[in-house]
Amino acid sequence: MMMSQHMPVSEPPGTRGPLNRIADGIDRLNAAVGRAASWCCLVIVAVEFAAVVMRYAFGMGSIAVAELALYVQAALVMLAAAWTLNIGGHVRVDVFYAHAAPRTRALVDLCGALLFLIPFAVALGLVSVPYAARSWSIFERSRETSGLPFVYLLKTLIPVFALLIGLQGIAQAIRAALALTGPSAAFTR
Repeated sequence: MMMSQHMPVSEPPGTRGPLNRIADGIDRLNAAVGRAASWCCLVIVAVEFAAVVMRYAFGMGSIAVAELALYVQAALVMLAAAWTLNIGGHVRVDVFYAHAAPRTRALVDLCGALLFLIPFAVALGLVSVPYAARSWSIFERSRETSGLPFVYLLKTLIPVFALLIGLQGIAQAIRAALALTGPSAAFTR
């Protein structure tokens, strides 16, 4: 089980408690969604194994099985991305960041969240909600005759991803702001 790498922040009464609780709640939500989505790995292996057995043992292919693998991979990536960000699992080019002081890293994280991550999540959400809604309005299905009839569910993952990653950006900004206004040991990534 992976846990957040955040250290507790000593809080003056009434000032930091609510913000930390908000950030902790977001972290718990994204961890729960990420852990649930991690089961998609097992499903991907089973579906791909079935596809290989069908192809090489029985000489038959299935568009539905191929689409199912795509759907499950999309669910894994989209639903676990915010949790991955929370636990520091994203690839980052950190020539300076890795060796920077905790306050400098907090400033970089705050600016990154406020200038890039949150605006990206908002823009993606604004664009993807109508896109998914249109798909739901017609219960969009695969263009392939034998494909899956659940394209609307696949497209729904996009605004869900935007919401989860945006919330994690808010949690990251809160923790970075608290680190900048509190003791220097408050932020340890």
